Amino acid sequence: MDLTAHVNHLGRELATIAEANGDEARAVVERLSGSLDSAIRMTLLDALSAAADEITREMAPGSAELRLRGRDPYFVVTAPPTVPTGTTTDEGPVAADGNALLTEDGPSSRINVRLPEQLKAAVEEAAAKEGRSVNAWLVRAASSALRRTDRPTEPRTGGQRSQQSFTGWVH
Repeated sequence: MDLTAHVNHLGRELATIAEANGDEARAVVERLSGSLDSAIRMTLLDALSAAADEITREMAPGSAELRLRGRDPYFVVTAPPTVPTGTTTDEGPVAADGNALLTEDGPSSRINVRLPEQLKAAVEEAAAKEGRSVNAWLVRAASSALRRTDRPTEPRTGGQRSQQSFTGWVH
């Protein structure tokens, strides 16, 4: 995705605003145009990255990543894993689209869960950010976790384990 057209468009809009405010304002915009180009580009990248994160939350266990090739961002979309139609998994029968029939709809049953206070607060915050009730958020999270087949299960052992993961931008 070439951001140049978007950056240039915003630059033209700023120049138009400056024109309406006189020669002094136009001169300021002209002096700042080089710095504004970088700031605008970084702001657009931040917006695209936030959009990719939001899309990933909605399509879990699939994902959308924003990557950078040179100065140009591009998206990498990973679809949720599927299994052949007509089979049965540990999660139950498989739908025509290949996904296990774990849904947020249908008959429900009650379960009491005790959560540490900090986890409860984090769940409430995450649900609010997505505009969902805590119950709907927990159902979606549990359903997504059960659909994940890309992570092998590891036996739990005593002691502490640490895992380092690095994400970010390199330019």
